[in-house]
Amino acid sequence: MTLALLFPGQGSQSVGMGAALADAFASARAVFAEVDEALGQNLSQLMRDGPEDQLTLTENAQPALMAVSVAAMRVLRTEFGFDLSKATYAAGHSLGEYSALCAVGAISLADTARLLKLRGQAMQRAVPVGRGAMASLIGPKTDLALAEEAAKAGSEVGVCVVANDNNNGNVVISGDKAAVDRAIEKAKELGARAIPLNVSAPFHCPLMQPAADEMATALASATIVAPSVAIVANITARPETDPEVIRRLLVEQVTGRVRWRESMEWMAGEGGVTRFAEIGSGKVLTGMAKRIAPDAESAALNTPEELEAFATSFS
Repeated sequence: MTLALLFPGQGSQSVGMGAALADAFASARAVFAEVDEALGQNLSQLMRDGPEDQLTLTENAQPALMAVSVAAMRVLRTEFGFDLSKATYAAGHSLGEYSALCAVGAISLADTARLLKLRGQAMQRAVPVGRGAMASLIGPKTDLALAEEAAKAGSEVGVCVVANDNNNGNVVISGDKAAVDRAIEKAKELGARAIPLNVSAPFHCPLMQPAADEMATALASATIVAPSVAIVANITARPETDPEVIRRLLVEQVTGRVRWRESMEWMAGEGGVTRFAEIGSGKVLTGMAKRIAPDAESAALNTPEELEAFATSFS
């Protein structure tokens, strides 16, 4: 069996996430306390009690989702004896790439929390509210080619690109609002459904360049070491272990496409992955895995019981 660990991105947050882990395990509480201290805010209380609108803010959701993923990983290893060498690859969706890097020892927990807080703030600052938009193109006819054709139509009136190639049937576009609106019209003509996303900024498009510049400065001074498990990067959809390459790709990721479908196809194909485990909050990536790699085993590990059962399966 070849195992890949998956770490969720923004949209998987929910009030109460991580509470069961914190209630049951000191190791999880220690993760949340370290993140709170690194950020100088009581993020763990916001995660437990809400309000939801504050948790959903990009600058809070990003470090919060990472904290839950890393806490779950800490519980797996310290409470249930999971050996990280059992995993061959790790991958995270957008901010989840930071969770993956932290979970496999490439970036410290405190640095990861601070980088994600800044990333969320920088992405919010990059584009005035109301100027940008994102939309999810869905349906059986939706694939990368359709989304690129729709984005090309949108780009006639502004910036519009494919932001997230999640899986066939789910591709996200991003850019100037007028351009995304035009792309939505084109996508409908091509047979896709289009759902405008309730997001605060147009992520993963060239409008995010100011945020990429901020992250380049922050990452330049961050300590990044070789991960103990190869990271399949959003930008390349291939495994990376060189710290300087990882540093560069994290900057490119802010404006670049999340090549999730390609990443999953590579892992399930050339990478030989037969088992995917989503670590943290929600089951979004597990659903994608079942669509992209139906022959592989896929499971979301959210609860203490799920984490224990997973670890036990290796003993």
